[in-house]
Amino acid sequence: MHPFGDTITDTDIRALFNGAHGWEARYKTLIKLAKQLPPLADEHKVEDNAIHGCESQAWLVSELNEKGVWQFHCDSDARIVKGLMTVVLAALSNKTAEQIQAFDMEAYFSELQLLPHLSPSRGNGLRAVVTAIKTKADS
Repeated sequence: MHPFGDTITDTDIRALFNGAHGWEARYKTLIKLAKQLPPLADEHKVEDNAIHGCESQAWLVSELNEKGVWQFHCDSDARIVKGLMTVVLAALSNKTAEQIQAFDMEAYFSELQLLPHLSPSRGNGLRAVVTAIKTKADS
């Protein structure tokens, strides 16, 4: 089950960010999204689920359902990273492996105007989350 249910999609995220003018408004949107992402249970916060490449601690748990649709759950000890994870989950969760591989994350991030405001390490961490999801879906 997607951590947000089936309600938040990349279309919803685009609408939220299109209505957020300026970096401060986008940052506040990320923090609000972070608060909506349920925490992972402690038993999932293990090395096997760790996302490497993030400056903060971050974890990814994946599940392929009987319909061939992937669900992903992420968590981080940093609010901004958790907010960025919600943006990724909205785009890639509840999709088939083919849909995940075909989704243009760079165009999505560009449209949301996030990357220019992130530190290089945060941008790398965000890409590490995407890479981890795409790798899981490809396995």
